[in-house]
Amino acid sequence: MSYAAYKMMHWPTGIDYCAAGFITHSPAEAAAFSSLPPTISGPEVDVDSSAARAPQRVGPTPNLVVVAANVLEVYAVRTDAVMGAQDGGTSSLAAVLDGISGARLELVCYYRLHGNIESMAVLSDGTENTRDSIALAFKDAKVACLEFDDSINGLRTSSMHCFEGPDWLHLKRGRESFAFGPVIKADPQGRCGAALFYGLQMIILKAAQVGQSFVGEDEPTRMLSSAAVRIDSSYVIDLRHLEMNHIKDFTFVHGYIEPVLVILHEQEPTWAGRISSKNQTCMISAFSISMSLKQHPMIWSSAKLPHDAYQLLAVPPPISGILVICANSIHYHSQSTSCSLALNSFSSQPDGSPETLKTSFHVELDAAKATWLSHDIVMFSSKNGEILLLTVVYDGRSVQRLDLMKSKASILSSGATTLGSSFFFLGSHLADSLLVQFSFGVPTSVLPDLADESADIEGDPPFAKRLKRIPSDVLQDVNSVEELSFHSNSVPNSLDSAQISFVVRDALINVGPLKDFAYGLRTNSDPNAAGIAKQSNYELVCCSGHGKNGTLSALQQSIRPDLITEVELPSCTGIWTVYYKSSRGIITEDNEYHAYLIISLESRTMVLQTGDDLGEVTETVDYNVQASTIAAGNLFGRRRVIQVYAKGARVLDGSFMTQELNFTMHGSESSLTSEPLAAASASIADPYVLLKMVDGTVRLLVGDHSNCTISVNAPTVFASSSERISSCTLHHDRGPEPWLRKARTDAWLSTGIGEATDGNDGFSHDQSDIYCIICFESGKLEIFEVPSFKCVFSVEDFVSGSAILSDDLSHTKDAVIGVPDATTVSVKKEETNNIKIVELAMHRWSGQFSRPFLFGLLNDGTLLCYHAYCYDGSESNAQCAPSSPNGSSDIDNASDSRLRSLRFHRVSIDVSARDDISSFTRPRITIFNNVGGYEGLFLGGPRPTWVFVCRQRFRVHPQLCDGPIVAFTVLHNVNCCHGLIYVTSQGFLKICQLPSAYNYDNYWPVQKVPLHGTPHQVTYYAEQSLYSLIVSVPVVRPLTQVLSSMADQELGLHIESDFTVGDDLQKVYTVDEFEVRIMELEKPSGRWETRFTIPMQPFENALTVRIVTLQNTTTKENETLMAIGTAYVQGEDVAARGRVLLFSFSKTENSQNLVTEVYSKESKGAVSAVASLQGHLLIASGPKITLNKWTGSELTAVAFYDAPLHVVSLNIVKNFILFGDIHKSIYFLSWKEQGSQLSLLAKDFGSLESFATEFLIDGSTLSLVVSDSDKNLQIFYYAPKMVESWKGQKLLSRAEFHVGAHVSKLLRIQMLPTQGLVSEKTNRFALVFGTLDGGIGCIAPVDELTFRRLQSLQRKLVDAVPHVCGLNPRSFRHFKSNGKAHRPGPDNIIDFELLSHYEMLSLGEQLDIAQQIGTTRSQILSNFSDFLLSTSFL
Repeated sequence: MSYAAYKMMHWPTGIDYCAAGFITHSPAEAAAFSSLPPTISGPEVDVDSSAARAPQRVGPTPNLVVVAANVLEVYAVRTDAVMGAQDGGTSSLAAVLDGISGARLELVCYYRLHGNIESMAVLSDGTENTRDSIALAFKDAKVACLEFDDSINGLRTSSMHCFEGPDWLHLKRGRESFAFGPVIKADPQGRCGAALFYGLQMIILKAAQVGQSFVGEDEPTRMLSSAAVRIDSSYVIDLRHLEMNHIKDFTFVHGYIEPVLVILHEQEPTWAGRISSKNQTCMISAFSISMSLKQHPMIWSSAKLPHDAYQLLAVPPPISGILVICANSIHYHSQSTSCSLALNSFSSQPDGSPETLKTSFHVELDAAKATWLSHDIVMFSSKNGEILLLTVVYDGRSVQRLDLMKSKASILSSGATTLGSSFFFLGSHLADSLLVQFSFGVPTSVLPDLADESADIEGDPPFAKRLKRIPSDVLQDVNSVEELSFHSNSVPNSLDSAQISFVVRDALINVGPLKDFAYGLRTNSDPNAAGIAKQSNYELVCCSGHGKNGTLSALQQSIRPDLITEVELPSCTGIWTVYYKSSRGIITEDNEYHAYLIISLESRTMVLQTGDDLGEVTETVDYNVQASTIAAGNLFGRRRVIQVYAKGARVLDGSFMTQELNFTMHGSESSLTSEPLAAASASIADPYVLLKMVDGTVRLLVGDHSNCTISVNAPTVFASSSERISSCTLHHDRGPEPWLRKARTDAWLSTGIGEATDGNDGFSHDQSDIYCIICFESGKLEIFEVPSFKCVFSVEDFVSGSAILSDDLSHTKDAVIGVPDATTVSVKKEETNNIKIVELAMHRWSGQFSRPFLFGLLNDGTLLCYHAYCYDGSESNAQCAPSSPNGSSDIDNASDSRLRSLRFHRVSIDVSARDDISSFTRPRITIFNNVGGYEGLFLGGPRPTWVFVCRQRFRVHPQLCDGPIVAFTVLHNVNCCHGLIYVTSQGFLKICQLPSAYNYDNYWPVQKVPLHGTPHQVTYYAEQSLYSLIVSVPVVRPLTQVLSSMADQELGLHIESDFTVGDDLQKVYTVDEFEVRIMELEKPSGRWETRFTIPMQPFENALTVRIVTLQNTTTKENETLMAIGTAYVQGEDVAARGRVLLFSFSKTENSQNLVTEVYSKESKGAVSAVASLQGHLLIASGPKITLNKWTGSELTAVAFYDAPLHVVSLNIVKNFILFGDIHKSIYFLSWKEQGSQLSLLAKDFGSLESFATEFLIDGSTLSLVVSDSDKNLQIFYYAPKMVESWKGQKLLSRAEFHVGAHVSKLLRIQMLPTQGLVSEKTNRFALVFGTLDGGIGCIAPVDELTFRRLQSLQRKLVDAVPHVCGLNPRSFRHFKSNGKAHRPGPDNIIDFELLSHYEMLSLGEQLDIAQQIGTTRSQILSNFSDFLLSTSFL
């Protein structure tokens, strides 16, 4: 029996839904915040004058909520205001609109749910001081409401509503499958929400009155922050009783006293063949919802709407009413007036109606997404990516007409939402989603002269110009900020004269839908690599996107830096680069080059100058080169360098020493008897250096700015306490507004003093506070002010990694309750005692709104990571502080200046280095502020990992290519711009740069190459590193030409004569033209070039391209050829046919053609799949599979098998064949050479719409994996000896699993053997899969022992972890058969999406759960780490 595990490696990126709402702040809070003067003004600009000059046209901006499959993300929009002084300077860099020079999205919180979100609405009551809630709907009939909770700085569930299960079966009326999932909408005034379930059941969700709710009674703290809208109760309306059969859309309208629900429904359905006689079949009905009486009288209705109506838009006040969007027309209806607008010649009017207005151009609006830019302008994003603007022309409350005008082209979007008064967001499933700023009637003088009329709103600027920058100025280059403005060409009215300008401000990367991918070598691959390092030679080249947004995405899981130079350097213990600022050169801090590279060896130190080239200057400098260095860095604003070694420290001015200190024992009176004491580690924060000594005490070196000297200071706080310090660090909180000051109780006091003292100095314009963070061996963490060493924050049990950290002293009330009983403690004490923090770091990266992160590295290799936030819940606790048990006054004084409202919440970070770290190791965390334009931290050690900080979220990318890394630092000089240096454990020093072609703000680093067509399939030719891919490009052709070439010859004549009448000659039709492109990734430049193109014939679709190895029967040699299978698509009247094409690659470099056609033959059916089987070619053409011999010029059939309908995929292992049918599941065949026959071994008798198939190999066990149209995965096996297999005819189910996304491709990759297990099977293959949502994951075999252990852990975690929205992971992973008959199979798959919650539990809970299932925490974590290691494929 073989077992499998499922793990997502790259989560979905294709955005399904987006919405705007004031989730984290109410509109009043946002307005107060945005009216503050911009704090980013430089030191030389007076704050008041810059505020006066910057026009505040941008109102309060709501949050953006986006949904990608089962991932929910909440973003905040951050804008950069323009400085008054540098107005002339900035406008040349970026487009300035409404006083804003840039905007970007910053992540507030993000969750991965156990269920796909089917629909989303934002509940908002439209008032100034309440927040909005998010309502999510899930299959089959579940609704969850989420609100933002300040105390945890995240979302929490405020109510859940479920209409499933035996009590609610009557709602289904016996139906099992429904065409679409639940839809949820909200009343604009926030009085109620409505959800449509099971096709015809409307659930009304009544909102609670403000101030009363389920949750808030026992929380006095809730009253401080603004409350959010909550749902109170719900009831069901059965729409069948209202004579409705088929509901298309519904929405709430504005302007009524009670909520009014308008429903668009179809009375009697029609279809395309009956439109001539029956086409006005839709109608709208408006119901007034009275929630107290549970009644819903109809107040008005309107019938005879076109059959293709599909969407309702509520018109905002003062107009109100409703817009009905149809494919060919738009209709406005209200209780009193109605008018309509025809969009093309297919729109039809009911008889006797007044003549409707027509647009001046033809457009089809089916599947368009809409959002209101203002109260009378609605923006549509159409199905081909055009942006259209519809103006509702009104007078008083009566609407006179509708005006539609074309705008620019943009992305193919899946949703659009307006964010405040000046931004909108286009979410897309097929392209990168865009944040766009718009403005009405901007005078052109403000805009730079880039108003290029042909520019489009596209997310992909030209590749070479897309430089990587720090996120705050992502889109400042002129090429990606296109100006768009347009004028209406209809009758001018008051609004048409106003232009609208657009600027793309930010983009969220999307790599979906992944239709196919190939596994090929990277440009900078290393042929000598072995083991796990060999994996980072490869990358995944994916077909993603669609139409004009089609791209080729190159994805990598691990980073392989571009090597500039390497030298051998054994026994290195650390490297540092330092600046040297001589008084002459005044350079901006950001771009200053490093001056020296300091390399610490085991017993000495080398110093290199980092000028034009690295030259060793060890002999000529005054560094202590006889001992190994512990730390080095800059002090006094980069005017001095400090070098710390075990016995002392030196301060250097360039290469000359200005001061030397020796460390001695503290507390002895005479200096003669003092013992020298060695330093173990050091942390530098200008002008302080914190030293941790060998005996576990700390020293502080204090610098004096006036004469650039330092002195030793031993803090007296720790002299009395006997606790040993396990690790410590300094945190430099600097910037225009030091962040931690906001968290103090006496915040208003400290700011005034700070400015005064900094001012006299004239040296630093930034204010800065320095804090010392110390972790004791007991696991307690304390934060002190430096240099006074006053404790401002303390947490008892930092080691355990609880979800929220808050200051213990400020919350005395809470602390008393949580005393556990002593018996359970003693058992766990032994296990927890050996877990210590070996390294701490705290840093706040750039950005006006960024908050500090706190990192703690445990000695078992776990990295704890916390994000700071402010939550002032202390009003209720303030009264409790004086009545403390001892009643002494010192507690009151102490709590005055504490960081009382500082809290930390834990962030999950996927770093798995399982190893025991001793307490005196080299530091592993290196923080960098600019490596190739990115900021973040680098974690050294046995599994080096990059953690990039993009949009205030972590992007974790491992680096596998060099094995363990012992030291790391950044280097910025002439030859290596913003690069890095690291030393491997084999003793090589490497100077590198990050590959600039990749974008690291994604789950995996990605490079996107625009193709301007839809990619369908890709395959890799390893000998010449070429990728062949099928691309279809949409081409517009005249309709006459299309029809004549499609029809048979004699029919063609009649068609021609019919078409000469009227103006139909001008009609055009879009057809997809297919071609096979052969692309290559060029070695030095890293750019993708098309080397050769093979065009297909008209109406011929290329369906498959594969590299096959055939045995030439005449020469008895193997040939590698490219096989292409095609089909002619000519409508249902013409018999299907296809072609098989074989191409050979030229061996010489300089030949004219890269490939030459060696064979082409037409076949009776569509050729949908090809594969090579032991030197023969296997072709699936139509419903027949044939096996062919290759003679060098001909293919001759030797065997065949009749498939049921249409083969979608073919896989081969040895002489076994697996194929998936479009409706009839999978078939398992074998090929016998001697009888030359293809014989059926077994098949799955169920009906299944297969998407992708592949073999799963675990040692000698062969399993068959298939994914289907209901988003499931099944694993089958062939066991002819089992009774239930009907003598081997039937494939038996080994496991089944619901992925929640359409798996479109499975790829078999050999797994790496992990260390430690000797009996490990070597012949193990995992399957990497890609989904249509842009996710990548793997299915991998696991051994039985691991499986049993992790499966029992998984069952525990279902109940042990609070799941977001209350969703049950077990029900989500159940096989979904969508109403079809299905016998449930075993659940022999473990789900790492659920298991990943284990690492986020606190230490005590981890030990408890491990004990309950009879294993240990370290055993579970090492299983996790082994699995991660063996599936690090890329």
